Amino acid sequence: MSFFDRVMKNPIICSIRNLEELDIALDSPCEVIFLNTGNIFNLREISHRLQEKDKDLYIHVESIDGFSRDTWGLEYIVKNIHPHGIITGKSDLVKLSKDMGIFTIQRIIISDSMSLQYSIDSIKKNRPSAVEVLPGIIPKIIERIIKDTRISVIASGLITDNQHIISSLNAGSIAISSSSKNIWYI
Repeated sequence: MSFFDRVMKNPIICSIRNLEELDIALDSPCEVIFLNTGNIFNLREISHRLQEKDKDLYIHVESIDGFSRDTWGLEYIVKNIHPHGIITGKSDLVKLSKDMGIFTIQRIIISDSMSLQYSIDSIKKNRPSAVEVLPGIIPKIIERIIKDTRISVIASGLITDNQHIISSLNAGSIAISSSSKNIWYI
């Protein structure tokens, strides 16, 4: 099942920031897991545990300890861990992971109008599979990114309640990524 099929079925994505949350995420109704923690020694085990629970794994490569954040680290993860996709904020890794044929989510952090324009330009240039927008609680920004780039958006960051979910989805987000465990069960 594709990423888009999974989030259409359940638009809530578990974002794991520490491994103590993994068991809760595995038992949650979420179909997709964004892994923002781990290291070279436990990544394969984490991947196997998610496979056993039929959950899709998307690895934020800059958050994995023990891997270089360059082409070799990315290639190792893709060829040996076999995630469903990669999350990265680095433009060069977006291009490289796309060239490797893996689903690529470009993470962008919007702090001001300059970072918004830079991000839109980067998205247009790199054409990732999807974009994760932080913070995800600003519907007008989500709408603008979708309008200007025509790329699917995942809202992420500072999403803590049902109203945040509704406003982000109404703005056009295809999914919500959250580390708030109470969100995982909405």
